Amino acid sequence: MVETYIHIPFFFFFLLLGILGEDALLPAPQNISILSTNMKHFLTWSPVIIQGETVRYSVEFQGEYEREYANESWIPICECSLITSTVCNITEDISATVAYNLRVRADVGTRRSEWGNLKGFFNRVTTSLTPPLMKVITDGYHLLVELEDMGPAFQFCVVYWKKGQESRVKVSSVFHLDTMEAGPDYCVKAQTYVEVINRSSSFSQTQCVRAQGNSRPSFLFPWSTVAALTLPFLTWKTCKIFQYSCCPVAVLPDTLVSFFTVLYCFLGCWVVTGSWGGQKKQTHA
Repeated sequence: MVETYIHIPFFFFFLLLGILGEDALLPAPQNISILSTNMKHFLTWSPVIIQGETVRYSVEFQGEYEREYANESWIPICECSLITSTVCNITEDISATVAYNLRVRADVGTRRSEWGNLKGFFNRVTTSLTPPLMKVITDGYHLLVELEDMGPAFQFCVVYWKKGQESRVKVSSVFHLDTMEAGPDYCVKAQTYVEVINRSSSFSQTQCVRAQGNSRPSFLFPWSTVAALTLPFLTWKTCKIFQYSCCPVAVLPDTLVSFFTVLYCFLGCWVVTGSWGGQKKQTHA
């Protein structure tokens, strides 16, 4: 009986040691790294392999504020809590151009690993910037460029020139670049710029195009149309002005109209009864 009492405590001791040892054997994630391109940031790590078990991972970050003003606290990334993937999109959480710490932990049931930490800090200023996808097109004599939508943080610098005149390049941030001349090729290249990190990408490959069509540039058409429509009106208006200036139509006042009417009647009566009548009497005599 005494021997039995002695072995029971040892049995529970070794059982507890086995449980703790099983927890300690859960390895922490390794090979933690950042993939960052065009202001999109992803934390990756190697999977923890536990036979017959589903391993889940949780990610936390620590920014400059947490290190210096919040007792070196860590903030969990909700979208990357107890996930089975070995990739975490941390773009929304890396919201400032400062140095960040990142760490990952593995979970299997109630067991957890130690935190695996990213070696060194990550700052979004180190993101890799690529040139925009670009398509140069012509619409008659208009030079146009189409650029991919890379997000609100991105601006574009477009450089274009007439082939053979590389020293006279023009810079634009609009999609309608210029009205081309017939004959020469026009060449275009573009780069991205991110203001919050004050960095630019390299330039895209140069694309050259030539104006299509043999007619005159389309921007001259509206002016000829306007001239054709307005010329008859201007001619008619000019004739009217000269007509009123040289041969004005005058309307006599009522008093003058009455005076000339009376005078006309008086003269008419005098001619009939006077000189005309006297002439007739002289003839009969």
